[in-house]
Amino acid sequence: MLSIDGLDVFYGESHILRGVHMHVPAGKVVCLMGRNGVGKTTLLKAIAGALPARRGSVTYDDEDITKAPSHVRARAGIAYVPQGREIFPRLTVRENLLVGLEARTDRVKDVPESVLALFPALRSMLTRRGGDLSGGQQQQLAIGRALVSEPRLLLLDEPTEGIQPSIIQEIEQVIRRVRDAGETAVLLVEQYLDFARALGDLYYIMDRGSIVAEGETRNLTDEVVRTHLTV
Repeated sequence: MLSIDGLDVFYGESHILRGVHMHVPAGKVVCLMGRNGVGKTTLLKAIAGALPARRGSVTYDDEDITKAPSHVRARAGIAYVPQGREIFPRLTVRENLLVGLEARTDRVKDVPESVLALFPALRSMLTRRGGDLSGGQQQQLAIGRALVSEPRLLLLDEPTEGIQPSIIQEIEQVIRRVRDAGETAVLLVEQYLDFARALGDLYYIMDRGSIVAEGETRNLTDEVVRTHLTV
């Protein structure tokens, strides 16, 4: 599905990602963890095409997309839900969801029923402005907007940040259903360890722009957590 090899990314002259490697298989949830400021968001932006690679490669479905622009990656099936959600506050819920259809190539004109089934609360809010929703509802909207494109790779940047526990549980159920359908890989940046352990099939841990630990999430030991994640 997605393979990253020796990826270097800079902000100006600041070297942020250093030789990053990663493999995200189809139908799996891969958790990317690490302390604040180690480069996790930069990696997601690089995968989505929002930041250029200085060195290394990004391969998606056996094709090198290292130099592909973000709209090409979106139409190829890569959807990105950024940290902070970034919905359109003056557009209605329906209009926000319709924006996600721009990444599709099959000319679908309305919000798929499958997405509304994943987020029943949004169905009753379709005419409300996005900015009037709670933080948790906005997060659901942001994920729903990504899912209307029927992505094959879903990038989620800290979807539980600042969200009430009841909606965290709903988001967990949605990610699990997306994963269990077997057609979409999920790369999840997450600080909430219990959430990552509950959902993740594989994990990678970053420190100072490099991958320092990886493996199956069921084998993520407390010693690794203390070494690389505890503040």
